Amino acid sequence: MNSLTDHLTALTTPTPYNAAIAHPFLKSAGNLSLPAIRLALYLSQDRIYAAQAYPRFIAQLITKIPLDDPKADPLATRTLTLLVGCLTNIVREVAFFDTTARTYNLPLAHRDWRERKATRDYTAEMARVGALTSLEEGLVFLWAMEKVCSIATVRSFARQNRSQVYLDAWSTVYHSLPEQSITEAGSQADLTAKAIRDLSYNWSNPDFVQFVQDIGVLVNDYFTPVMEGQYLAGRSASDALGRAEAIWARVVELEAEFWPDEGEEDTLLWQGVTNCRLKVLPMKLNLRRWPTGLVRHDSQGTD
Repeated sequence: MNSLTDHLTALTTPTPYNAAIAHPFLKSAGNLSLPAIRLALYLSQDRIYAAQAYPRFIAQLITKIPLDDPKADPLATRTLTLLVGCLTNIVREVAFFDTTARTYNLPLAHRDWRERKATRDYTAEMARVGALTSLEEGLVFLWAMEKVCSIATVRSFARQNRSQVYLDAWSTVYHSLPEQSITEAGSQADLTAKAIRDLSYNWSNPDFVQFVQDIGVLVNDYFTPVMEGQYLAGRSASDALGRAEAIWARVVELEAEFWPDEGEEDTLLWQGVTNCRLKVLPMKLNLRRWPTGLVRHDSQGTD
C-alpha cells in the first residue's frame, strides 16, 4: 500500500513540480549570481510568511486537534507536540532572517518593500485552509509547504530525486553551490554568497530534513484509512484523497509563484531605499530552525 505522501509526490500537477524547485531564482542562487537586492526581496516576502501567516496557520490547526477524544489521544498528542514545535521554531526563523539581514547588509524591513501578489496569494490560501478545512487537510498543506521548499534546495545541487517543496527547493541550491572558497570581505557579492550558503544550509540540513519527514509520517498515519479505501472524518476515501491531491497541486503552484522573477526588485523597492552597501561583520550567527529537538544556536566563523 502506498502512503499518501508517496502518492502525492508521484502525481503530475497542473503547475509542473520543476517550476517550484528549479526556478531561475534558485538557479541563480546555486551559481552565486543572484543579486543581493533580489535576495533581500525574497527574504522580505518570506519574513511576512514566517512572522505573520505561519503562526496564525499553525494556531488554527492546533484548535482543530481533538484532545477531548480519548480514542484519538496518541495521534492527537503527537500532532500537538509537532505543531507547538513549529511555533517555537518559527520565532527562531524570524530572528534568523533579521540576523542574516544585518550580517550581510540586506534591506529586509517591511518599510523597504512592497508586498508581492504571490505573497498575498500564499498567505490568503494559508488563512483559508486554516479556517475552513479539516485538521488532516491542514497537515497535508503544512507538509507540502515544507516539502517543496526543501527539495528545491537539494535537487539543484545534489541532483537527487526527492520530494517536499521547500526542502527540495533549498536543498537544490545548497548542493549546487560551487566548491571554491568565498573571499573574506571586499564586495557585496562576497557577502551575498555567504548569505546564500547560510540560508540554503538552514533549509536543507539534516535536522530540517528530519522535520519534514516527521510531518510526512504524521500525515501518512492520519491518511492510512483513506489509502485502505476507508472513510476519514466523514468523507469517503475518494473524496478525502481528491482533496489532498488538490492541496498538493495548489501548494506547488503557490511555491512556483513565490520565487521572485528578474527585475521585480526594481519595481517593488519603496522609493528612497538604496541598494545594499558593503558592511562586513567579523562573525555570523547561524540560528537553525529545525534541530533534532527544538532549536540550536551556533556561532561560526565566516568561512
